[in-house]
Amino acid sequence: MNPQSLLDQFLGPDAAQRAGGAMESAKGKLANSGMTGVAGGLAAGGLLGLLLGNKKARKKVGKLAGGAVAYGGAAALGALAYRAYQNWQSGQQAPQPGPQGAPQGAPQPAPEQPPTGSRFLPATAPAKDGKPFELALVLAMIGAANADGHIGPDEQRLIFERVGELPLDAEDKAFVFDALGKPPSLQDIADLAEGPEQAAELYLASRLAIDLDHPMEQAYLEGLAHRLSLPAELVAHLESQVAAETA
Repeated sequence: MNPQSLLDQFLGPDAAQRAGGAMESAKGKLANSGMTGVAGGLAAGGLLGLLLGNKKARKKVGKLAGGAVAYGGAAALGALAYRAYQNWQSGQQAPQPGPQGAPQGAPQPAPEQPPTGSRFLPATAPAKDGKPFELALVLAMIGAANADGHIGPDEQRLIFERVGELPLDAEDKAFVFDALGKPPSLQDIADLAEGPEQAAELYLASRLAIDLDHPMEQAYLEGLAHRLSLPAELVAHLESQVAAETA
């Protein structure tokens, strides 16, 4: 099993070509929608985009950008969580959202990578269950994508087909199939966090798999933040990172 490769298939910009024509179509529609940068790159590029793309509530594929994560895979996901955590620790106020949902003020520069050995780098330390933290992040995204119960038998069948086409070994694919067949609960996800850094990153991964267009999704995030014991101010900074990347 290769946890890093599996996580990159959810987040990596090359997954679109590997997953077939459906993802290529989504990529083109995202480009036409004007969604660019970090969020647009991932929404069109990974399995997370495919999960979100099957939501019946979606009126256009461009809305996928609201549930995207970081362009370039796991390292950039860690960088976004790291910046939010640093801003919170330094006592900064999270930027207030503007009229279009983006934080007010000048655009933020690309987040710096966490230092070597940081717990914001998924490969640095295992999750609380002793398994690679990359697997915990995958489970968090799958759980969040199921928050509104939209993934029915037809959607699940399509996702299974796409996963089957990816360059993953049998154990990786079985992990995804099992998680899709029995999505983890809020408590399952919260129990994977070993320390506040991992808790923040699990929340961020979950938030990026949700577009908050359904009350069940809002309730899911609130419940997750509570179970992860995340301070409200830190949650606000994590939300600010999402808003900045999906604006």
